[in-house]
Amino acid sequence: MNATLKKIFSLSQKKKNFFLMAGPCVLEDEEMGFEIAEKISGICRKMEIPYIFKASYKKANRSKLDSFSGIGDEVAMNLLHDIGKKYDLPVVTDVHTSEEAHMAARYVDVLQIPAFLCRQTALLLSAGETGRAVNIKKGQFLSPEAMQFAIEKVRSTNNPYVMATERGTTFGYGDLVVDFRGIPTMQGFGVPAVLDVTHSLQQPNQAKGVTGGLPHLIGTMARAGIAAGVDGLFIETHPRPEKAKSDGANMLPLDKLESLLESLLIIRRAVISS
Repeated sequence: MNATLKKIFSLSQKKKNFFLMAGPCVLEDEEMGFEIAEKISGICRKMEIPYIFKASYKKANRSKLDSFSGIGDEVAMNLLHDIGKKYDLPVVTDVHTSEEAHMAARYVDVLQIPAFLCRQTALLLSAGETGRAVNIKKGQFLSPEAMQFAIEKVRSTNNPYVMATERGTTFGYGDLVVDFRGIPTMQGFGVPAVLDVTHSLQQPNQAKGVTGGLPHLIGTMARAGIAAGVDGLFIETHPRPEKAKSDGANMLPLDKLESLLESLLIIRRAVISS
């Protein structure tokens, strides 16, 4: 297992610093992922924040038929592998079927189960059987307490490397809310609890067929998560969110990430010392 992942799953590491999963929503071309990984990995090394590079190799859940879904599975998977190798980073990507889980495990370190699929038994078992770490996003329809069953499915494969991610709960037709009581609840299952900052600020199912968002609240949501004691943060970021081909409405501009992390470290130190 990658050394960074070992730190993340170490009990002592939890008491020191949060870890970060960050990157673009989806790989859009062959250069962008390297640009983002280089920038964030440099920031995180300086701040001693364990970092996992995040990017979807394809987007299976899109509002409209003509929405951008990826640059090709094989091309994207090889890029993810090369990014991880070049910058010595663990890499996480979404998988949607059992077949994808076994395929992606050859290229990345962490398999992410999308929120809408968090109860799919065959997918969870297949991800666990690969031996890769598994990050399960809590469904927008699911209570934090119910996540224990998804976690148990992965653990039944003798894979102890499981994370649980809060990403908001459906509130009406086009909004999400985060109940921060869910963080200690999921930590109580013996897994790192992550807050997906940017997806928690989505405004999904808009009539125009493009997901909206509240990016001006990214700092607020991230600071609240650190104050609540999360083990990790998940943040989608892009050099030019307004030109992003997926989820640009709720992504953090890449040039604003460093200052946000600096403020979060101050809060983290206060939480640890209290």
